Amino acid sequence: MEEWKSRDCKKVEQETFKISANLARGKQSIPIRAQYASKYSIFVRFLNHDRFLDGAEFNKLLIQNNGEAFELGPCRFISEPNIDGYDGRLIFVHDVYDLRSLFSDNRVLSLQNAFIDLPLVLAHKEKVKQSFKNYTANLSYDLNVYKSLFDDLDAEYIQEPRDIQTSVQEAIINTEGRNFLRFLDEKLHELEHLVAGFSKEENERHGFYFRKLLWSIIMCSPFMRRTNLKPRGYPGDSVMMRMLYMNEFEGETTFSRLMHKHPMEHPAAQAVRNRRKLVTEKLIETQSGKSAPSSEKLKVLSVACGPAFEMQDILLSPEDCDKYHFTLLDQDRQALYEAATLIDQIEKKLGTKIYVDYLDESVRTMLASSQLRDKWGLFDYIYSMGLFDYLTPPVASAVLGKLYQILRPGGTMLIGNFHVSNPSRCYMEYWLDWVLYYRTEEEFTDLLGNAESAEGKVFFEDSGSQMFLQVEKR
Repeated sequence: MEEWKSRDCKKVEQETFKISANLARGKQSIPIRAQYASKYSIFVRFLNHDRFLDGAEFNKLLIQNNGEAFELGPCRFISEPNIDGYDGRLIFVHDVYDLRSLFSDNRVLSLQNAFIDLPLVLAHKEKVKQSFKNYTANLSYDLNVYKSLFDDLDAEYIQEPRDIQTSVQEAIINTEGRNFLRFLDEKLHELEHLVAGFSKEENERHGFYFRKLLWSIIMCSPFMRRTNLKPRGYPGDSVMMRMLYMNEFEGETTFSRLMHKHPMEHPAAQAVRNRRKLVTEKLIETQSGKSAPSSEKLKVLSVACGPAFEMQDILLSPEDCDKYHFTLLDQDRQALYEAATLIDQIEKKLGTKIYVDYLDESVRTMLASSQLRDKWGLFDYIYSMGLFDYLTPPVASAVLGKLYQILRPGGTMLIGNFHVSNPSRCYMEYWLDWVLYYRTEEEFTDLLGNAESAEGKVFFEDSGSQMFLQVEKR
């Protein structure tokens, strides 16, 4: 069944990506039907009974699509059997085009475009301090030596049964692996001292240089790989959060497992685990102390909810499920789907229904709405664990004001933000390419502006890395 679905989807995709075009050969203009074949090739059907042999070359391909004209460079015809009536494929011999982008998004992207900025990228290193270059080169050498040693050890027991492999690897991790993690700690302290006093621009420049030289090492860690590549376009996605909550050794080799585990044990990672517990405790405390009749559910809004892992901490019994009406908001539809999947699992486990709504909304749509109260309603409790770390002060203040508007009198709002003293800041920015907007306590409370009847206080989770602004609406 899944195979049939896959074929059907592929057929729909191909039928959608079909356009008329012309090939130029000398003074000839040859009409064709072009269809998306792959990212780097096009199915072609020659019209007007034209016939060309395998290997025939053309000067250019001219396309009119959705009111726009595109000209692609020299290409070659490759004859191949095709039951859909296409004569073969076109491939391009000078430029490498992203043809999916052309057919689906009506944009021409050449993979060689990246080389346009090459001189600027190469010159980037001229502004990097020599002391930093020395540090990074030495660290790269040391890490590659460690990697070779751990890889050699892995090769020694690779033929053993799986349980023996696991046992041997655990022994290595608990001995030489722990020594290696301490080595990473020492090198990170050196880095922190080296970049102390750098401006924002200097941190960005040196961080870019650092990651370029250590890229192969960084890619060994499943966690670091994801924070750097950002497959969903932003840091802190649900997969990263799951890794942080799990706090385990992950990876295919001993070295990769150690590189993955090291950031898991840093204060910022512990703060993420702590805040989940803190939010759960505060919400349960609020629900237990509410003066409203017990039959009235506490209306709760989670902003930038992600996969809402905390739901499994809050909802432990059918009675718990009957106390709340949740609204989960996120701009990442995949995260909302994961949250819905988790809710479904809890419902099946407890044999009850959970009152929950899902909002596929963003900060932009929130700020653009003049009737947010009519659109979303009012809430007794609003919380957001990680959103404000990515908002500039003006935007953060505006969002906080919007959320305050939809908080009922007597309601509570709990907002998280990493503090300027976050001890993992250097690690996150240089190794993980994970940059946040840090704030002091005063800067955090100032976001409230002149909100009437607002009482705000700031407190920290146990690691001291992240603070929370708790606002009561009187």
